[in-house]
Amino acid sequence: MKTTFRTAAFLLILTPLFAALIMQSDAAAKDDEPLRPNIVIIFTDDQGYADLACTGSKTNKTPRMDKLAAEGTRFNSFYAQAVCGPSRSALLTGRYPMRSKGWSMPAEEITFAELIKKVGYQTACIGKWDVSNRKPIIPRMPNAQGFDYYFGTLGANDSAFMIYHENNEKVGETRDMAGITRLYTDKAIDYLKNKRDADKPFVLYLAHTMMHTIIDASPQFKGKSKGSLYGDVVEEFDYETGRLLDTIDELGLRENTLIIYTTDNGPWNQPAYYERKKGHPEGSIFWGDAGPLRGGKGSCYEGGHRVPCIVRWPGKVPAGRVSDAIFSTLDFMPTFANLTGFEVPDDRTIDGVDQTELLLGRSETGARDNFFYRTGAVRHGNWKYLKAKHDVHRYATEPDRVEAEELYDLKADIGERNNLAKERPEKLKELKEMLEKFAESE
Repeated sequence: MKTTFRTAAFLLILTPLFAALIMQSDAAAKDDEPLRPNIVIIFTDDQGYADLACTGSKTNKTPRMDKLAAEGTRFNSFYAQAVCGPSRSALLTGRYPMRSKGWSMPAEEITFAELIKKVGYQTACIGKWDVSNRKPIIPRMPNAQGFDYYFGTLGANDSAFMIYHENNEKVGETRDMAGITRLYTDKAIDYLKNKRDADKPFVLYLAHTMMHTIIDASPQFKGKSKGSLYGDVVEEFDYETGRLLDTIDELGLRENTLIIYTTDNGPWNQPAYYERKKGHPEGSIFWGDAGPLRGGKGSCYEGGHRVPCIVRWPGKVPAGRVSDAIFSTLDFMPTFANLTGFEVPDDRTIDGVDQTELLLGRSETGARDNFFYRTGAVRHGNWKYLKAKHDVHRYATEPDRVEAEELYDLKADIGERNNLAKERPEKLKELKEMLEKFAESE
């Protein structure tokens, strides 16, 4: 009798322990499950590091973007590529343009859109595509690269003229540069309201044409900012982004939607080059603000690659946070894979890294400690090395630059003015070897 009583008592003690272990196991399993948010990428064109009020502008009023930053995390060491097409192929594939081929991205490249569809997502791309050599090559257009729906232009607006495609069909053309931002926003809102299945998660990749080269603003904004026509365009973008964000809220999508805002490269800020070009409407070219950064679009200096980035996901991404961790568009694919449950390709080099821990505030430094500026420069930690003769686009050349190796401590010298190559030869050698190894990789 005593043995039976003791056994029963022992079981009574163990039962809640077993129950607690089972609950912990279930909780751990849930933690391992993909979070599966909706994903909205807002990608502008040639916007400067300091064009928004929250990133340093003293002239442009951007209340909606400032609010977005207050509601999420602003990344100050975020990197895209130096120019348009290469930046888009890198974002789509998680691969540096030396592998993904930029404007000439082949049909065989695998985009995050193709992969995320396999785990039940619906996908839409609206705006500037720019990876099919600006031509209607169907196997390299959005529908063949993982997007269920597409509306936009296959190239840029360099000649103040654009042809629109909807899916694979040409549906119009325009010389109205002032109406593009509103049109793209209208199409994005229409997709959210009318074209998607409300029972399935989605990805919306909204790639604006503004603020690229030939800019203009609608009558509601033209001449209204303190930042000339460029400021008008920035403020109109801010307003239209607010319309999109309001729609997300109205549809009850706010809490489970990861919003990423960034841009494709640094700003045009080389007027001497464009003064030599013909055919641009008078007064149509204005320049973005790289803030404290040296250089601009096309440059291997920070102004060419380091761009603004804001991420919001209520209750998941910390609000009001500013991060200096190294982060890149290359990292979108592996991060989306973790968040949604698809597999990253293992048959090719993927240069991106999973930044889920960084996004969710569980890591201060993130998973990336380097970034390569094509094959001309490399950042490792806070240190950056540039080759004596590094590859830059012709409009980004600095005529008075002496061809010499450069080494900068970006934490102390974000403007890349104090060359420490002679003072730190061991650090220069370390980064130089790292860059040489990258240039030889496949």
